Amino acid sequence: MSPRTKPQLQGSLQRSAPVFAALGDEARLRLVALLCAGGAMSIAQLTEGSQITRQGVTKHLLVLAEAGLVNDVKAGRERMWEFAPSRLEEARRSLDHVARQWDDALLRLKRIVED
Repeated sequence: MSPRTKPQLQGSLQRSAPVFAALGDEARLRLVALLCAGGAMSIAQLTEGSQITRQGVTKHLLVLAEAGLVNDVKAGRERMWEFAPSRLEEARRSLDHVARQWDDALLRLKRIVED
């Protein structure tokens, strides 16, 4: 991380790192997509049509929960899982800031090359 990086951005990127790591797995990304499209779902619903076992889905959900991307809610004897968008929004804002920095750097390079 560059010394020019603002401490606020650095903190935001550090908080967002677990989100990016969790979403870096195809199975977990698929689970997030399912939860975004279908609302709260049980393990049985999330494994339906998948080759991943219930135990495997549970492990992936725990990683997503640790990253703050999903929450579980007890519904009787069943545990329902739902998407929690706030951490993803924070990670998106971090990426937007990095993208603006790249845009600024490219604009400076363009000015130097054109001058």
